[in-house]
Amino acid sequence: MFIVGLGTANPPQRYTQAECLRALQAHPCYDALKPSSQALIARILQHPHGIATRHFALDDLAQAFELAPDVMQQRFDENAPKLATEAAFRALADAGITVEDIDAVVISTCTGYLCPGLTSYVIERMGLKPDTLALDLVGQGCGAAIPNLRTSEALIAAGRAQHVLSVCVEVCSAAMYLDDDAGVLVSACLFGDGAGAAVLSAEPGTGPQVEWLDTYALTHPEDRDLLRFEHRHGLLRNILSPQVPERAAHYAEAVLMPMLQKHSLAQSDIAGWVWHGGGKNVLDALQAKLGLADSAVRHSRRILNDYGNLSSAFVYFVLQAALADQPQSGWWWMSSFGAGFSCHGGLLKVTA
Repeated sequence: MFIVGLGTANPPQRYTQAECLRALQAHPCYDALKPSSQALIARILQHPHGIATRHFALDDLAQAFELAPDVMQQRFDENAPKLATEAAFRALADAGITVEDIDAVVISTCTGYLCPGLTSYVIERMGLKPDTLALDLVGQGCGAAIPNLRTSEALIAAGRAQHVLSVCVEVCSAAMYLDDDAGVLVSACLFGDGAGAAVLSAEPGTGPQVEWLDTYALTHPEDRDLLRFEHRHGLLRNILSPQVPERAAHYAEAVLMPMLQKHSLAQSDIAGWVWHGGGKNVLDALQAKLGLADSAVRHSRRILNDYGNLSSAFVYFVLQAALADQPQSGWWWMSSFGAGFSCHGGLLKVTA
């Protein structure tokens, strides 16, 4: 399988972390927080913590604190199909193919729910063929991109599809929550809205060739409660535990090393790295655990700085940025991790 096109999309509204802090401090919900919670938010948003700006599907930042189930659901309903479609059209343009060439569409999200799923809306908006195979994947959190790509790979390998559209879209502003839990507050300072898409094909495309060669994944339910959504008062509430950076780094190593051994590779053989950027502390932990050079995480850090944590869409942004920056030919490694606790890896071969 080959990745022959990539596209990304964000809402046009972009806000600095300082603007987010001022909007929160001006809202009555801020006064309901404990002084320690207010201090935590200020510390994260006022000082460099790996994120400078984030995009939100909001006309005004004050809307972010309208924490009512119907308001949040409407935000997802209006923006998830729009962002997914925009990213998908850009991926098609990058691949140089048309909607008539798409045989299947696989869409992942964790920040909202629709029935029929997002695929129905994207098929309609894009004008895809009525017999396009449509699969909606939910509940995989930040790690969803690679399971999505593995599903697409299976469709191509089975001969069911020649071209598959793979999309991850997250409207994180539709899944925010505020209370005095430190993990909840950090989450509110971390996530942004966006979508990423890839066109996958049985044959290589033009430009740099990105071949999807092999994958490996681990799921550890004993760590499920470290990183997950729960429902409270009709809203999604993100649980983000302090152990997440260490666990993410541990499992990232546990997924990478068997794949290197399987293919008789050393870590030094990897020419390009595509990491999910769960946050500055996560990237710091990854870098320390694996002894990675700054260059191995620079694209992930840049995407985190410019967009925040985009959840499942993040690795599409990183891959796109890496391929646009004088890519080196050779073995590449892509890794995503998230709810579950799950960690996924994909071995790529890039010919620049």
